[in-house]
Amino acid sequence: MTTMTETSARFREFKMPDVGEGLTEAEILKWFVQPGDTVTDGQVVCEVETAKAAVELPIPFDGVVHELRFPEGTTVDVGEVIIAVDVAPGSGDAPAVPEAASTAAPEPVVKAEPEAPKGRQPVLVGYGVAEASTKRRARKGVEVPGPAAAAIQAEINGHGAVAVVPDTRPLAKPPVRKLAKDLGIDLATVTPTGEGGIITREDVHAAVAPAAAEAPAAPAPVVAPAAPVAAAASAVESVQGARETRIPVKGVRKAIAQAMVGSAFTAPHVTEFVTVDVTRTMKLVAELKEDKDLAGVRVNPLLIIAKALLVAIKRNPDVNAAWDEANQEIVQKHYVNLGIAAATPRGLIVPNIKDAHDKTLPQLAAALGELVSTAREGKTSPAAMAGGTVTITNVGVFGVDTGTPILNPGESAILAVGSIKLQPWVHKGKVKPRQVTTLALSFDHRLVDGELGSKVLADVAAILEQPKRLITWA
Repeated sequence: MTTMTETSARFREFKMPDVGEGLTEAEILKWFVQPGDTVTDGQVVCEVETAKAAVELPIPFDGVVHELRFPEGTTVDVGEVIIAVDVAPGSGDAPAVPEAASTAAPEPVVKAEPEAPKGRQPVLVGYGVAEASTKRRARKGVEVPGPAAAAIQAEINGHGAVAVVPDTRPLAKPPVRKLAKDLGIDLATVTPTGEGGIITREDVHAAVAPAAAEAPAAPAPVVAPAAPVAAAASAVESVQGARETRIPVKGVRKAIAQAMVGSAFTAPHVTEFVTVDVTRTMKLVAELKEDKDLAGVRVNPLLIIAKALLVAIKRNPDVNAAWDEANQEIVQKHYVNLGIAAATPRGLIVPNIKDAHDKTLPQLAAALGELVSTAREGKTSPAAMAGGTVTITNVGVFGVDTGTPILNPGESAILAVGSIKLQPWVHKGKVKPRQVTTLALSFDHRLVDGELGSKVLADVAAILEQPKRLITWA
């Protein structure tokens, strides 16, 4: 089954699916097809960005693209129709517009409401749309001035169709209305740029500059319909020439902000630090790069650090847990889905390696390489970022010594790895240049007390100082 409705024997519609875990919206990043293009079942038609990742959407039927409902860059609610496809091309053209109306204005299209779908209708394997999201908002009427309105209305009523009642209220989604209210902007004065005359966040922000410059004493004069267009143009020029740039918070960045605020003010964070000599670990990395069993996979210090953390968790399993606030329970995990924080062009994401505790060193190396390359390409799936238990963030790649990382929501601990530098170090009673780094472990103090957190961090440090413990402790 698919997220689509059959509006007639000829046209079918494809709705924005819920490609994640209860996501409510997605932004259309790129269309790969245009009206008139032929599409086949399974062909990718667009790329969308949710709050978790960029995902490619395949069309679930054959036909010719009839209409793209939204342009690139538009944020669309789950369940909204995004593309209409002619599944029976060549079967005849649409009825001609009545002569009286065609000379003045286009005839408004009145579509019959599709039957309500039964149950949950998945669009892609592993994804689906919540039942509530399949309901469609009533379409707004098209206001046609002059005699043409009467002609069109008569034509519609003559065919037994429901008359379309014009709605003069500005079109905008609830979040945009709230934004306008918070900024003191009257939506009636905002020029819409969204498809179908919908006011976007950008339109509201563009209206802020001229509104702030107006004198508060005098009321705004009534202007002709063309005036808002000029006002919008001046607003754009003002924004472009200003000393600040406002970027709408959406997609991955919006999800990061919400998750970090929720984590920081829900879980009581504690962070501990340790500085360790990793010279032997660096020698091991160099040796493993020459190992034939690891040929074709990337070997770096992060691989040994990841293995060290997995061994430390094995020795201290209580650290691998989650806090269930609703049921007031501690959920101990008997598996480790190891998250790796990855910086991408769209922001920070944390995909995880499923069942990392069961993987050998070569398997772990291959999984790390695939995870990083997929993240950099922007192809990480929502499923790859769900269900993590513990995370590693490697801030050392940016030349940073260490930090106090915030827990990934739902996880108990996160290990930050600083840059590895050649420093003077006391080794065997003498000061020598050694490879040194600083580790920081943040943990949820509801789950992990100081003793347990210290043991985990000390175990990781001990393994990195003496990598042979990977064999004796594993």
